Amino acid sequence: MKPILVAGATGNVGSQVVAQLRERDVPVRPLSRNPPPDGVRGDLAKPETIAPVLDGVDTVFLMLSGAAEALVPTVSLLGERVKRVVFLSSGAVDDSLAEQDNAIGAWHRTVEEAIEAAGVEWTFLRPHAFAANTLAWAPSVRTDGVVRGAYGEASMPLVHEKDIAAVAVEALTGDGHARAKYTLTGTRPITQAEQVRIIGEAAGRPARWEEIPLGEARAALLTRMPDFIVDTMLAGFRELVTKPGEVTSTVQDVTGRPGLDFEVWTADHAASFR
Repeated sequence: MKPILVAGATGNVGSQVVAQLRERDVPVRPLSRNPPPDGVRGDLAKPETIAPVLDGVDTVFLMLSGAAEALVPTVSLLGERVKRVVFLSSGAVDDSLAEQDNAIGAWHRTVEEAIEAAGVEWTFLRPHAFAANTLAWAPSVRTDGVVRGAYGEASMPLVHEKDIAAVAVEALTGDGHARAKYTLTGTRPITQAEQVRIIGEAAGRPARWEEIPLGEARAALLTRMPDFIVDTMLAGFRELVTKPGEVTSTVQDVTGRPGLDFEVWTADHAASFR
């Protein structure tokens, strides 16, 4: 059996893809700019570093790393060397639009289009809000049990990285997933304020949301993310206050098991908030 190349192998989703493939005794070649001891080093923005690690590989788990345009040459290389690509895209992509009006959607759609043009068998995973995004709150929860932000009533179904990886593994190893675009969500919409409360319960310490002015929230987010991501996120949160994110059954449809609740995710990551 040929190994599957897993990009972003040390990240939240990539590490889960590696672990779940190994649970099935599938050979894995973990790829990262800072790889684990059993992995390989490579930078997706530098095709010359990727070419050597493709020997004997015909299936790749791919994710966006850096600018979308920087990944396009690597996608072209994959088109020459491999048969199947499973790409971790974004639920922000809207197929009804000729041109994406959402910066995050446009970012990911650029790579999707390159993969489509590369001539490989492809599957696109389009998760909405990642439960792991709430790890950004960990310092605040640990410090004083207060998370400060805007749009605390924004409600979304947060998806566990284990569920994203489980769908990825099915697409990487099974049949019937070619040209599929899988929209992935958690099991129910939960407001940001409620997310904080649930995190506190899992961590064994009270935690609460504190609403702050939009300008303050934006400034805080800009310390760790580019402005186009911050503004897209905040616009999305504003909409989610009155129109909670929809839930899909994709995780169960593809894996045959129910998706994992946010409480499962918080139990798995409670130590990060203590």
